Amino acid sequence: MILPIVAYGAPVLRKLARDIDADYPQLKVFIDDMWETMYASSGVGLAAPQVNKDVRIFVIDSAQMFQDMEEEEMQTYADRPGYKGVFINAKVESITGQEWAYNEGCLSIPKIREDILRGQHVTISYLNEDFKPQRATFTGITARIILHEYDHIEGKLFIDYLKPLKKKMLQGKLNDISKGKVKVDYKMSFAK
Repeated sequence: MILPIVAYGAPVLRKLARDIDADYPQLKVFIDDMWETMYASSGVGLAAPQVNKDVRIFVIDSAQMFQDMEEEEMQTYADRPGYKGVFINAKVESITGQEWAYNEGCLSIPKIREDILRGQHVTISYLNEDFKPQRATFTGITARIILHEYDHIEGKLFIDYLKPLKKKMLQGKLNDISKGKVKVDYKMSFAK
């Protein structure tokens, strides 16, 4: 089932998400719904707070980023062909490597994209969808998507990395998004 994406301004997007256990109600159905919602929204990642659940779950599929790239361009990314996975109760252990800028966007903040600096590598521990402990280091685009979605479960948004003046310049657009004055081709819900 495709779930509505909550828009900027929803309190759940600023809340520290809580860990879950294997008895979380309808976990498999919820994860399947997250995948369906992410793909229907043309996203490469989706965190539970974005579908109004304050739990530490996110999904990513960075492989999509490489599908339409020319081979020459693809060679610049060490993380090709990408990674698809579920992250439950994730904890970032370290962020390393030189920071690099990339133009990020967010399904909860449509029509706004900005260059955001993030480290090249992230080491993260998490549980997969079978609740098996994992620990891995990701790099490049995959690391960036993981860090973006991880921020969501920490109550942080990509616009929080912007300089105050830049954020102030975007405030009108952000206010419009929170009031539902934005057109998107996916299902959204707006704070009342």
